[in-house]
Amino acid sequence: MTPARFLAPAIYLVAFLSGGVLMGFEMLGSRYLFPYFGGGIGTWASLISTVLCALAIGYFAGSAIVDRISPQRAIGFAILAAAFWLALVPATADAVMQGILGRLGAGPAATLSASAVLLLVPLSLLGIFSPVAVSLLTRSADAAGRVAGRVYGVSTIGNVAGTLLTTFVLIPSVGSRNITYIFALVLAACAALLFLTPARRAGKA
Repeated sequence: MTPARFLAPAIYLVAFLSGGVLMGFEMLGSRYLFPYFGGGIGTWASLISTVLCALAIGYFAGSAIVDRISPQRAIGFAILAAAFWLALVPATADAVMQGILGRLGAGPAATLSASAVLLLVPLSLLGIFSPVAVSLLTRSADAAGRVAGRVYGVSTIGNVAGTLLTTFVLIPSVGSRNITYIFALVLAACAALLFLTPARRAGKA
């Protein structure tokens, strides 16, 4: 396997792992919000809406950088920044949630604000990955649909795995804050993989 051919396996592995962290952290977000805002449908609506908005922001941002000089490094830095954000959450979440609760109460504005503070930045950064990954792996217009389907398919499988693993295995046995640190380490490893994997040269298959 030539060095350039390591790129596709690396991209698909990062798609799976980052997809797992993305949905895993959404489920984990409920554990940070519930003590302050409850576990009702309003809290879940805020979490889900924030995740969807974050992904939209990430997709648009990713589409804006696909033609930059080093998109592979760009998504590496985006994932690393998301890892850094997650690493800060366990030490800061309680104070942030208390501050929002004290200022806004427990209504829709508060739950949306809490969800946004917790999830919007890191998940937007993770959302950048997929459109850039498709660009990195696409060699021709004919291959674009196939590559996009694979990247988003692998990412979605990661979403499902992250949701189930976090909900039924990690939360009962590890604890929310330790899981957050684990997610941060997984993302840091994904960023390192992208930095270390040789980029495909322009014009090379």
